[in-house]
Amino acid sequence: MMTTKVRALARRFTISALMLGAAGAAWSQTVEDQSVPANSGLDIPANLQIFGKVDPNVRKATAIVNETVITGTDVDQRVALIAAANNVKLSAEDRERLRLQVLRQLIDETLQIQQARTADVTITKDEIDQSFARVAKNFGRAPDGFAAYLRDSGSSDRSMRRQIEGELAWNRYLRRKVEPFVNVGDEEVKAIIDRLEAAKGTEEYHLNEIYLAATPDREQQVLTNARQVIAEIQKGQAPFSYFARNFSEASTRGVGGDLGWVRSAQLPAELAEASQTMQIGQVAGPIPVPGGFSILYLVDKRQVLTADPRDSKLSLKQMTIKFPAGTTQAQASAKTAAFATAIQKLQGCGSVAKVAATLNAEVVDNDAIRVRDLPAPLQAIMTKLNVGEATPPFGSPTDGVRTLVLCGRDEVASGQMPGAEQIQSQLEQQRVNLRAQQALRDLRRDAVIEYR
Repeated sequence: MMTTKVRALARRFTISALMLGAAGAAWSQTVEDQSVPANSGLDIPANLQIFGKVDPNVRKATAIVNETVITGTDVDQRVALIAAANNVKLSAEDRERLRLQVLRQLIDETLQIQQARTADVTITKDEIDQSFARVAKNFGRAPDGFAAYLRDSGSSDRSMRRQIEGELAWNRYLRRKVEPFVNVGDEEVKAIIDRLEAAKGTEEYHLNEIYLAATPDREQQVLTNARQVIAEIQKGQAPFSYFARNFSEASTRGVGGDLGWVRSAQLPAELAEASQTMQIGQVAGPIPVPGGFSILYLVDKRQVLTADPRDSKLSLKQMTIKFPAGTTQAQASAKTAAFATAIQKLQGCGSVAKVAATLNAEVVDNDAIRVRDLPAPLQAIMTKLNVGEATPPFGSPTDGVRTLVLCGRDEVASGQMPGAEQIQSQLEQQRVNLRAQQALRDLRRDAVIEYR
């Protein structure tokens, strides 16, 4: 796992849940360093020789964890569950990588359930049934139909129930054995508020991260795996959170790698440098950090305690013309030109219905959309429009051409300082997450695990 410094920031401060902006360029770096850290506590020669062969492509499908058996079927069903939940098709190579990661997750899950039981934590069948029903509802299915869907997907309701049990048991264990011993003092909260005031106007970043641990002997293998993960992310077939949940080894894995809002001063130097040069929506990495490699995704930027015009709420009218099947490019161009001319003659939102009738256009109203919820090219346009003005035509021959007419704008207030209770709650959760990670690391170290 990461060093304490890096992991403390990988569970990272979501305290400054405030505001942000945009910027950047691509950033990627790799480092090949075969030396052993002086403070590792290990006596490993610099010029070592490997006796024997370890084939990383050999997968052992079964593990016995403190006498609890994890079968190849357990692994395959959980892989199928992940693929179904994220609606992705896995290549043979991706499936093999995911199987290895799932096996590790099932081992952790087993250790968590076992530890919870030692603390007399039990999860009843009714609790599991209720959670299963809620998950089924999210998939738009009744529990019985969801069970059939899972079977058709190559998974099972047993696999889903096992995951539910693991999450409920571990969370309850943390509430009983960890949370009561986590305290945050008033002085700590005041120090956070003071730092936020001092940082007003500086940039902060909403980041997602995938962290891959790498010991010196596995560095090149992990680096190769990280590059493969980035290649898959860039294909755009699944969201970044899918890869974070299934490949990251950080505690933020459970929330799709979401680090929340952080400032560069809160990040390790390697990640701070990357975040400052990234564009919104960009993936950067693999980034060498102590203990492994990180892959970053920049969700957004803003400035601490500073109003962002992209948070303004807009009242809009959208006017759309559609092209019938068989419309030629010339006909589409002519219609679009006529549409653009009509837009220029608009006299505020009150004239939209009349103009739309002459063009046989559809009109849709939206009275509560934020600028930042629009596509990036439209954000830049909408921040410059006055009430009553319209965007240039945009769209496509298949989806139609449309314009947005600005009918009103509720300007955003100045950035608000989070309350003391909110800061205290976030600090407490950060410390619970840190202790949970430490507890799981101890469980792994003491576990008796046999692979077959």
